[in-house]
Amino acid sequence: MHFLTRTIATAAIATGLCAPAFADTTLNVHYPMPGFFKDVMDVISKKFMEEHPDIHINFVSPSATYEEGIQTILRQAGTSEMPDVTFVGLNRLRMIAERGVNVDMKPLIAKEGDMEKQGFTDHILKLAQVGDQQVGLAFATSNPIMYYNADLVRAAGGNPDQPPKTWDEVITLGGKIKALGNGNDGIDFRWQGDEGMFSALLFGAGGAMLSPDEKKVAFNGPEGKAAVDLISRMVKEGGMPVLTKPAGEQAFVAGKVGFAFQTTGALRNTIKNVGGKFDLRTGPIPLLNPEKGHLPTGGNAVVILTKDAAKLDAAWTFAKFAAGPYGASVVVPGTGYVPNNELAAKSSEYLADFYDKNPLFKTGLNQMNLMIPWYAFPGANGVKVTQTIVDNLSRIVEQSATPDVALNDAADEVQKLLPRH
Repeated sequence: MHFLTRTIATAAIATGLCAPAFADTTLNVHYPMPGFFKDVMDVISKKFMEEHPDIHINFVSPSATYEEGIQTILRQAGTSEMPDVTFVGLNRLRMIAERGVNVDMKPLIAKEGDMEKQGFTDHILKLAQVGDQQVGLAFATSNPIMYYNADLVRAAGGNPDQPPKTWDEVITLGGKIKALGNGNDGIDFRWQGDEGMFSALLFGAGGAMLSPDEKKVAFNGPEGKAAVDLISRMVKEGGMPVLTKPAGEQAFVAGKVGFAFQTTGALRNTIKNVGGKFDLRTGPIPLLNPEKGHLPTGGNAVVILTKDAAKLDAAWTFAKFAAGPYGASVVVPGTGYVPNNELAAKSSEYLADFYDKNPLFKTGLNQMNLMIPWYAFPGANGVKVTQTIVDNLSRIVEQSATPDVALNDAADEVQKLLPRH
């Protein structure tokens, strides 16, 4: 059934049979992580409806995480509950594509002509491609950075104008901040939730999740070992406590943590929550291998789900708008994500002046040359794979397993979850 509806939808696009948007076109739109995206989505949809009064955007209940979001969509696929448009974590696009739930945007792009004129370069389009499919358009893209409390760095004898450039320097200074007492902790490395920050260490060491043929786990090689050993050292030497994700965020913005490592996507909220409590700075995240290291591209893409020919034109119009220069000009200042649209990044109409006035946002922009796709595991068990990695990182942070044991257990479990060839 999926194949048939998809074929009809693709034929409709290719032959230009999509009906033009009409007065009562309502698009049901789903998105994840309202803490990051609610305000952004409200602003974008309001502007979009002003410019396209014949299309109404109706937001359905958002999902707390990318993982919950993908599970909701897959559960609703083919039912009347499924939204027309959704925003999917970049590492979950493969799960949608392998099941044929989405509309392939390739014919839409071909009909559009020159997407680069709208700021969609090949590099940007590739972030949301799976195989030969254009599954979506990158909407919000991020990379991991170092947030730091310049007051605590100063108090521990460091120079906040010269932040640590290596992990050894981070751990040494983190230990000194912990030694200040008064409830201070050295480091909060955001390992919880998904495998994104583990990827930052693994890719930063030049490693890979799986072998090139995707049949074997590769994250338990020397690069993965270096990554988990480092996490263990953060706890033992760097003053990293065992905290939940929300507790870690609260401790940092309260001025009780020296260094926080997480996505640029949290930057706007962090600035707002810190207020004037301390001197907040950002800097590049160190790489375990500066020559070979890369960083994962976090974030999400806008994906069209509706196979209804009458809605396709409206859905494509909304997708281009959300991921286009106006959308990016709202996403970047409203979150901290890096621009996923060339026009937005370079044009004074959008973001060119923003970075000069907001230097904390420059770190993520300056790391864009290191960004590679957030790895998407093959097969149906992507969410379980992520949870397996997170559960074993938890054992390292809690010091209930050695880094080697936890890494090998994670590798064994993930190997069993990969598709059988």
